[in-house]
Amino acid sequence: MGDSAYSFSLTTFSRTGKLLQIEYALNAVANGRTSLGICAADGVVIATDKKLSSTLVDTDQVCKVEKITKGSGFVYSGVGPDYRVLVRKARKSSQAYYRQYMEDKPVSQLVKTTAGVMQEYTQSGGVRPFGVSLLVAGVDGDGTPRLYQVDPSGAYFGWKATAIGKNYVNAKNFLEKRYQDDMELEDAIHTALLTLREGFEGEMTNKNIEVGVVSKSDGEFRLLSPEQIQDYLDEAN
Repeated sequence: MGDSAYSFSLTTFSRTGKLLQIEYALNAVANGRTSLGICAADGVVIATDKKLSSTLVDTDQVCKVEKITKGSGFVYSGVGPDYRVLVRKARKSSQAYYRQYMEDKPVSQLVKTTAGVMQEYTQSGGVRPFGVSLLVAGVDGDGTPRLYQVDPSGAYFGWKATAIGKNYVNAKNFLEKRYQDDMELEDAIHTALLTLREGFEGEMTNKNIEVGVVSKSDGEFRLLSPEQIQDYLDEAN
């Protein structure tokens, strides 16, 4: 009896020590649109491809980069509805933290809480793992910019720069060549757009990508407007 006999059970390990449903969830992530993040010396940038299957869809109604607290934000690759659930839970836990301590939840705590939710869904009956990986950008309590990746298994990692989704292997290779420890936020935004363009299908415009940044100077997470994104695209050309 091979591993396939265990493929429909989330809570049963296969003989080789794998939980196959988690591996299938990672396949769902790998089929999603490319997202990436870069942690610079003075801030963090996260960016994603949000190209849609039809030109009739109102792109203003599609949001892949979400603000969670004043100083942190999420982006995902994978299954969109699953992402909405995690965003809602993260905002709710952040608000509870604020009511108790009267300060925003540090990004490291936010990541641990979200990873804990995702891990619960890997050892409970009657549920399935979340079909998303997250990139979390934010500033910690001491003002240090942070970039984390959270996977469907509940594992999380801190990164200097990383990519998830369909073209993540090539994107990571591109980032490895371009990344520098003393990189500033403006350079990181340009590098993020260049990396997205490497594997982009068709023309990249300010309507089919999203960019979120958090700066060390003010600690505020914000989404770049289409006009700001266009300015960066024009500079890149």
